[in-house]
Amino acid sequence: MTQQTRTASPDTTKSRKIPEPRKIVVKVGSALLANTERLTPRFGFIQRLMEDIARLRAEGHEVILCSSGAVALGMKAVGVEPGEAGLTDKQAAAACGMPQLLNAYKQVGYEFDFEIAQILLTLGDFEDHRRFLNTKNTVHRLLQSNIIPIVNENDTITTEEIRVGDNDRLAAKIAQMVQADDFVILTTIDGLYDRNPDDPDAKLVEEVSDVSEYLAATAGKTTLGTGGMLTKLQAANMAQNAGCTAWIADGEEPRPISAILNGERRCTKCLPNPNPASVWDTWLADRLQMAGHLVIGDEAAAKLGSGAPIHRDDVLSMDGDFSRGDVLHIYDKDGVERARGLTDFTSEETRVMINNPDLPAEQLLGYQTHAEIIRGNNLVALEGHHLTWDAPEGESGQRRVAPLEDDPMAD
Repeated sequence: MTQQTRTASPDTTKSRKIPEPRKIVVKVGSALLANTERLTPRFGFIQRLMEDIARLRAEGHEVILCSSGAVALGMKAVGVEPGEAGLTDKQAAAACGMPQLLNAYKQVGYEFDFEIAQILLTLGDFEDHRRFLNTKNTVHRLLQSNIIPIVNENDTITTEEIRVGDNDRLAAKIAQMVQADDFVILTTIDGLYDRNPDDPDAKLVEEVSDVSEYLAATAGKTTLGTGGMLTKLQAANMAQNAGCTAWIADGEEPRPISAILNGERRCTKCLPNPNPASVWDTWLADRLQMAGHLVIGDEAAAKLGSGAPIHRDDVLSMDGDFSRGDVLHIYDKDGVERARGLTDFTSEETRVMINNPDLPAEQLLGYQTHAEIIRGNNLVALEGHHLTWDAPEGESGQRRVAPLEDDPMAD
């Protein structure tokens, strides 16, 4: 979103006390943490942020911080302008900037007598279920010790194949992981507008149920950040699916978190799904990257959600290079995404089975199997509240752009 100053209208929302206790995940963007011109830490903002976190902790709330800023803060040391940096430049900048960022948090945290811990993640920590659980256990253990986890993507080592993509959705996955009550996205604008906020007729959207209605109004991003409002809505949707309330707000205001949760200032509130999915179904349904996809016939598509598996005979075509245990996106013949599920076979095994329908699966694979590509209990039918992905180019020859596309590197 284009950064600009607006005259805030009086907030007519009644102030309310935050219900206790709450588990709150806060995502902070690079433009709030790094000075745009000097590429140095903005200690004034960090002071206000940590003071507010201290206030929330004193009230009994648990807070997890998902922080951008490492790449931006390391640019000066590497000697590259943000707009000119390539992948290797950004990896090196992350290595230089992360100690600066953590030191800033650590120094300010001392004033409020609390400890911080760093958690650096890659895509596999979310997509592999065992690593997902290990990360979840670490976060919970830190919270038990009254330590603030500060989470970021491990930009020093990530490449296109193993990166999460943007810290908005990384933070949303953390909110899902810990079953947070609130997910607060702090940015440089006071929320979602119904059109480009540069338009003088643009109006703040104060409450959202279906974020897909506003995707067309999300063009633009900040100089230092890479996500923009689109990824914020995608992240909010992921939080909604887990039964978590998402908030998008300007982080420059005093008491940047508590004032939002208390209803004391303007922001956009994304309402949680009143019937959230289980933790397992949420993990299956909300993906950060597509490992592969299947196209299934009408009869199989009609059975989705009934507990029926996807058998090899149901598959019309497939695409992608995936391993056993990866989550696949399931499309009908019209190219509409209908479900996501955990595959029991590799892409090589699946391709051999569907390309040789007249031969027994046991003969093709060399072991006994029911040839269920995805079991019924590992399959989640998508509902209207999920943002779907368009199918990439496959055997059908169709090419669509996935709505979760990202820039080459994110911070």
